[in-house]
Amino acid sequence: MTQTISISEFKATCLKIIDQVKNTGMSIIVTKRGEPYALVTRPPVPENNQAWIGSYRDQIEIIGDILEPVVDENEWDALK
Repeated sequence: MTQTISISEFKATCLKIIDQVKNTGMSIIVTKRGEPYALVTRPPVPENNQAWIGSYRDQIEIIGDILEPVVDENEWDALK
């Protein structure tokens, strides 16, 4: 069931109402002069909660020494 409150009541207690929506999952309709004005509801649950770190571990293969420069140090312009 959806609860309805006036916009003035929402303005006075918006943080409390937002916490209530989060905790109960029930939506609240905010009215202005008796007509629906806004709907306060929970956001959708994110689809992917996995961390990005390590997400490619099964798709990437490291070949060779990744710490050594690609070209010889003698070819670096900065050292000339």
